[in-house]
Amino acid sequence: MSKIVRHGDLVYLCGQTSSGTDFTDMAGQAAETLRRVDALLEEAGTDKSRLLSALIHIRSMDDFAAMNAVWDAWLPPGAAPARTTVQAALASPQLLFEVTVVAAAG
Repeated sequence: MSKIVRHGDLVYLCGQTSSGTDFTDMAGQAAETLRRVDALLEEAGTDKSRLLSALIHIRSMDDFAAMNAVWDAWLPPGAAPARTTVQAALASPQLLFEVTVVAAAG
């Protein structure tokens, strides 16, 4: 599976999660995952200021506010992409957060 796909002027990242073992709360997992997104976007020659869309999966809507606080703090002002957040059973029981993004290439 490819973590990064670049097609023309677009960069697609596959679903990113935390390790699930270092952080047991939503804020920790979301922050760790978004650091991974930053690194992958940099590897692809772009950054979070060029996000076009994001699809977020969270295990429980009870964690929506905590996730949203981390998300809002992570984004540069005025750079919020189109976003959908859904509740979903994730691949592993310890995972609370997963994000898939599309960005404009740098």
